[in-house]
Amino acid sequence: MISVLDGVGAAQKKAPEKVYALRLDVAGTTPRIWRRLLVRESMWLCALQHTLQVLFDWFDYQTHVFSIDDLLLGNPVKHTDMIIEDDRDIALIDLDLENRGRLTYDYHFGTGWRVDIKIEKIVPLEKKMKYPHCLSGERAGPPEDCGGLEAFHDMLDCLNGDESDLSREWRAWLGPDYDPTRCDPAKINQALSKLSK
Repeated sequence: MISVLDGVGAAQKKAPEKVYALRLDVAGTTPRIWRRLLVRESMWLCALQHTLQVLFDWFDYQTHVFSIDDLLLGNPVKHTDMIIEDDRDIALIDLDLENRGRLTYDYHFGTGWRVDIKIEKIVPLEKKMKYPHCLSGERAGPPEDCGGLEAFHDMLDCLNGDESDLSREWRAWLGPDYDPTRCDPAKINQALSKLSK
Protein backbone atom coordinates (compact mmCIF):
# COMPACT_ATOMS: atom_id res chain seq x y z
CA MET A 1 0.00 0.00 0.00
CA ILE A 2 1.35 3.44 -0.97
CA SER A 3 0.93 6.22 1.55
CA VAL A 4 0.15 9.80 0.57
CA LEU A 5 3.24 10.81 2.54
CA ASP A 6 5.67 8.62 0.52
CA GLY A 7 6.59 11.43 -1.88
CA VAL A 8 6.88 14.08 0.84
CA GLY A 9 10.16 12.81 2.30
CA ALA A 10 11.80 12.68 -1.12
CA ALA A 11 10.72 16.24 -1.93
CA GLN A 12 12.04 17.56 1.39
CA LYS A 13 15.44 15.86 1.14
CA LYS A 14 18.14 18.44 1.39
CA ALA A 15 20.36 18.88 -1.66
CA PRO A 16 23.90 17.62 -1.04
CA GLU A 17 26.22 20.32 0.20
CA LYS A 18 28.55 21.82 -2.38
CA VAL A 19 32.20 22.71 -2.04
CA TYR A 20 33.74 25.80 -3.61
CA ALA A 21 37.20 25.45 -5.11
CA LEU A 22 38.70 28.91 -4.58
CA ARG A 23 41.76 30.60 -6.05
CA LEU A 24 43.19 33.28 -3.76
CA ASP A 25 45.78 35.76 -5.08
CA VAL A 26 47.54 38.43 -3.01
CA ALA A 27 47.04 41.43 -5.31
CA GLY A 28 50.10 43.18 -6.70
CA THR A 29 52.73 40.69 -5.57
CA THR A 30 55.55 39.78 -7.94
CA PRO A 31 56.25 36.89 -8.10
CA ARG A 32 52.61 35.99 -7.49
CA ILE A 33 51.56 34.69 -4.05
CA TRP A 34 48.52 32.44 -4.30
CA ARG A 35 46.61 29.52 -2.74
CA ARG A 36 43.98 27.03 -3.89
CA LEU A 37 41.42 26.22 -1.22
CA LEU A 38 38.37 23.98 -0.83
CA VAL A 39 35.58 25.30 1.42
CA ARG A 40 32.05 24.16 2.18
CA GLU A 41 29.27 26.44 0.97
CA SER A 42 27.92 26.52 4.55
CA MET A 43 31.13 28.10 5.88
CA TRP A 44 30.63 31.37 7.75
CA LEU A 45 32.34 34.34 6.16
CA CYS A 46 34.11 35.10 9.45
CA ALA A 47 35.53 31.53 9.34
CA LEU A 48 36.85 32.25 5.84
CA GLN A 49 38.55 35.33 7.31
CA HIS A 50 40.29 33.17 9.95
CA THR A 51 41.25 30.72 7.21
CA LEU A 52 42.85 33.50 5.15
CA GLN A 53 44.91 34.49 8.16
CA VAL A 54 46.27 30.93 8.35
CA LEU A 55 46.82 30.65 4.58
CA PHE A 56 49.08 33.69 4.48
CA ASP A 57 50.55 33.37 8.00
CA TRP A 58 49.05 36.59 9.30
CA PHE A 59 48.04 37.26 12.92
CA ASP A 60 44.60 38.90 12.73
CA TYR A 61 45.83 42.10 14.40
CA GLN A 62 44.14 44.44 11.94
CA THR A 63 40.71 45.29 10.56
CA HIS A 64 39.38 43.45 7.54
CA VAL A 65 36.57 43.69 5.01
CA PHE A 66 35.17 41.46 2.28
CA SER A 67 33.79 43.31 -0.75
CA ILE A 68 31.29 41.77 -3.11
CA ASP A 69 29.59 44.13 -5.55
CA ASP A 70 28.57 47.09 -3.34
CA LEU A 71 28.34 44.99 -0.17
CA LEU A 72 31.01 45.36 2.57
CA LEU A 73 31.26 42.64 5.23
CA GLY A 74 33.81 42.35 8.02
CA ASN A 75 34.55 44.08 11.31
CA PRO A 76 31.28 45.97 11.83
CA VAL A 77 31.95 49.69 11.38
CA LYS A 78 29.75 52.67 10.65
CA HIS A 79 31.48 55.71 9.18
CA THR A 80 29.98 58.53 7.19
CA ASP A 81 31.57 57.20 4.01
CA MET A 82 31.07 53.45 4.47
CA ILE A 83 29.04 50.88 6.35
CA ILE A 84 30.62 47.50 6.99
CA GLU A 85 28.16 44.79 7.97
CA ASP A 86 29.12 42.02 10.41
CA ASP A 87 30.64 39.01 8.63
CA ARG A 88 29.69 36.69 11.51
CA ASP A 89 26.07 36.60 10.29
CA ILE A 90 26.71 35.51 6.69
CA ALA A 91 27.51 32.10 5.21
CA LEU A 92 29.20 31.75 1.83
CA ILE A 93 26.02 30.27 0.35
CA ASP A 94 24.17 33.49 1.27
CA LEU A 95 26.43 35.50 -1.06
CA ASP A 96 25.29 33.74 -4.25
CA LEU A 97 28.93 33.14 -5.18
CA GLU A 98 27.97 30.63 -7.84
CA ASN A 99 26.58 33.52 -9.91
CA ARG A 100 28.86 36.31 -8.72
CA GLY A 101 32.06 34.28 -9.04
CA ARG A 102 34.41 36.48 -7.01
CA LEU A 103 34.97 38.73 -4.01
CA THR A 104 37.90 40.58 -2.46
CA TYR A 105 39.35 40.58 1.03
CA ASP A 106 41.17 43.63 2.35
CA TYR A 107 43.28 43.24 5.46
CA HIS A 108 44.85 46.16 7.33
CA PHE A 109 43.34 49.06 5.40
CA GLY A 110 45.73 51.50 3.77
CA THR A 111 49.10 49.78 4.09
CA GLY A 112 47.76 46.25 4.11
CA TRP A 113 46.86 43.51 1.73
CA ARG A 114 44.15 42.71 -0.78
CA VAL A 115 43.35 39.11 -1.66
CA ASP A 116 41.36 38.47 -4.83
CA ILE A 117 39.11 35.43 -4.32
CA LYS A 118 37.68 33.64 -7.32
CA ILE A 119 35.50 30.53 -7.49
CA GLU A 120 37.23 28.24 -9.99
CA LYS A 121 34.65 25.46 -9.80
CA ILE A 122 32.09 23.74 -7.60
CA VAL A 123 32.82 20.19 -6.54
CA PRO A 124 30.97 17.56 -4.50
CA LEU A 125 31.62 17.21 -0.79
CA GLU A 126 34.03 14.40 0.13
CA LYS A 127 33.03 12.93 3.47
CA LYS A 128 36.56 11.95 4.50
CA MET A 129 38.12 15.34 3.73
CA LYS A 130 38.44 18.01 6.39
CA TYR A 131 37.37 21.47 5.28
CA PRO A 132 38.72 24.04 4.71
CA HIS A 133 41.52 22.31 2.80
CA CYS A 134 44.48 23.95 1.07
CA LEU A 135 45.29 22.11 -2.17
CA SER A 136 48.29 24.10 -3.34
CA GLY A 137 49.98 27.45 -3.40
CA GLU A 138 53.13 29.34 -4.19
CA ARG A 139 55.42 31.43 -2.01
CA ALA A 140 55.12 32.47 1.62
CA GLY A 141 52.57 35.10 2.57
CA PRO A 142 53.91 38.64 2.89
CA PRO A 143 54.84 39.39 6.52
CA GLU A 144 51.95 41.22 8.13
CA ASP A 145 53.86 44.21 9.50
CA CYS A 146 56.42 44.66 6.71
CA GLY A 147 54.92 47.99 5.60
CA GLY A 148 52.72 47.06 2.65
CA LEU A 149 53.27 46.08 -0.96
CA GLU A 150 56.11 48.43 -1.89
CA ALA A 151 58.04 47.74 1.33
CA PHE A 152 57.49 44.00 0.78
CA HIS A 153 59.07 44.15 -2.68
CA ASP A 154 61.97 46.21 -1.26
CA MET A 155 62.36 43.56 1.43
CA LEU A 156 62.56 40.79 -1.20
CA ASP A 157 65.20 42.78 -3.11
CA CYS A 158 67.24 43.14 0.09
CA LEU A 159 67.00 39.42 0.85
CA ASN A 160 68.06 38.52 -2.70
CA GLY A 161 70.88 41.08 -2.90
CA ASP A 162 74.31 41.40 -1.40
CA GLU A 163 74.82 41.42 2.34
CA SER A 164 74.08 44.88 3.66
CA ASP A 165 73.02 46.36 6.97
CA LEU A 166 69.44 46.53 5.70
CA SER A 167 69.36 42.89 4.53
CA ARG A 168 70.78 41.79 7.90
CA GLU A 169 68.08 43.86 9.66
CA TRP A 170 65.34 42.23 7.57
CA ARG A 171 66.70 38.74 8.27
CA ALA A 172 66.91 39.47 12.01
CA TRP A 173 63.31 40.79 12.00
CA LEU A 174 61.93 37.91 9.89
CA GLY A 175 63.73 35.17 11.82
CA PRO A 176 65.76 32.24 10.52
CA ASP A 177 62.76 30.19 9.31
CA TYR A 178 61.34 32.76 6.88
CA ASP A 179 61.71 31.65 3.27
CA PRO A 180 59.77 33.84 0.81
CA THR A 181 59.79 31.08 -1.83
CA ARG A 182 58.16 28.45 0.37
CA CYS A 183 54.51 27.44 0.66
CA ASP A 184 53.77 24.25 2.59
CA PRO A 185 50.14 23.08 2.09
CA ALA A 186 50.61 20.20 4.57
CA LYS A 187 51.65 22.64 7.30
CA ILE A 188 48.80 24.98 6.36
CA ASN A 189 46.27 22.12 6.58
CA GLN A 190 47.63 21.13 9.98
CA ALA A 191 47.04 24.69 11.20
CA LEU A 192 43.59 24.77 9.58
CA SER A 193 42.59 21.56 11.37
CA LYS A 194 43.42 23.22 14.71
CA LEU A 195 41.44 26.28 13.68
CA SER A 196 38.29 24.25 13.06
CA LYS A 197 38.46 22.85 16.61
